[in-house]
Amino acid sequence: MLVSITDDPPILVCADLQVEYLTPGRRHVILDGEVATARCLELLTLWRDNLWPVMHLKRIAQAAWFNPASRLTDWVAEAKPRPGEMTFEHPLPSAYSSSRFVDYMSNIRNVRCVLAGFSLDETILATAVDGFHRSHRYQVVADAVACRQPGTSDAAAYKHAVVNMIGNFATIQSSVELIRTSGAIAV
Repeated sequence: MLVSITDDPPILVCADLQVEYLTPGRRHVILDGEVATARCLELLTLWRDNLWPVMHLKRIAQAAWFNPASRLTDWVAEAKPRPGEMTFEHPLPSAYSSSRFVDYMSNIRNVRCVLAGFSLDETILATAVDGFHRSHRYQVVADAVACRQPGTSDAAAYKHAVVNMIGNFATIQSSVELIRTSGAIAV
């Protein structure tokens, strides 16, 4: 069953689009970050042009992990939140580790979110699983997500395995299909 985006648009959730993930030599560097960023920007353009709701997640933590005082935790310039767009900081991988995020999500009706961004194997996975257990519906845009270098030699196989695992808790779709259908989302 498809629901038209014009009926009740889902929220575009841009996960952890932060400078840290694109900085070579950093512990959390994302290998295909430019590709995922380009796809996220396409989605942001679609949502912003249609005035649909956009939410930005920002990972912060203890200094040993993601120092909130560092400029590396800043959003990627092109994906920086605009006035009127929601922002939530989360200390643990799941966005639900933010009490503000939990309050917001529990107070909206018919929760449907489109997840894109960085930290596929942490933030996106943890948020999709936590949301599933709260009966929130998530859709992950497979070509608009990326993860840091895994401990294996085959990064593409690792990403594919993580996306497949998330498929147990969320719908998986490509950005091309999502944009082609003008944001229609499977429920």
